[in-house]
Amino acid sequence: MPRRKKEAAGGAQSELASGPRDFLGGKLLIAMPNMTDPRFEKSVVLMVSHDENHAMGVVVNKPLADVELGDLLEQLEIDPRQGAGGEPVYYGGPVQTDRGLVVHSLDYKTPQTMTVGPGLGVTASKDILVDIGGSAAKRKGPDRYLLAIGHAGWGAGQLESEIAVNAWCHSEVDADLIFGGDAKDLWKAALKSLGVTAAMLSPEWSRVRPGDAPVN
Repeated sequence: MPRRKKEAAGGAQSELASGPRDFLGGKLLIAMPNMTDPRFEKSVVLMVSHDENHAMGVVVNKPLADVELGDLLEQLEIDPRQGAGGEPVYYGGPVQTDRGLVVHSLDYKTPQTMTVGPGLGVTASKDILVDIGGSAAKRKGPDRYLLAIGHAGWGAGQLESEIAVNAWCHSEVDADLIFGGDAKDLWKAALKSLGVTAAMLSPEWSRVRPGDAPVN
């Protein structure tokens, strides 16, 4: 699902890792208020894979202003079905921004689909775009989906280092959180799911808060 090139979507197709470490595949990564990288400020990232060598995720709360599904269908020479084309496309991250993927419910599944969490998958292929918006769809597309261009990637130990300096926190994945609300509210909603607010995590709040005050 390229943004500028006529080629099928691709991306890392790694298996979710498991092991003794606290790997975050299938979790939501939430930027802390002190995140200094403007590419990830107030970002919520669905972690697709994470092991000792790398981590990969998709930002799920930053719709692009100038790209819609119809643009992708045109670039891939997919004949749109009637009424298709206005769905937003999201900034998935700064890596491989000419390629994309679809985060979706698991009522739709192909051999290319990676299961990320309960009822949630990721597919990077031209076929899923045809099924979502094409006139020649071979099957019904997913009931819930999010189109993204690019992804976020970290090398060995890089994400762990960022978490250690409080750039990120994380939570369990929640499909209703990803698909059910307004993207502009998702960051605050993700923090709220942890029982905190942005103000409570800010350095200013920490300085003025009494040391023994409860956080809830």
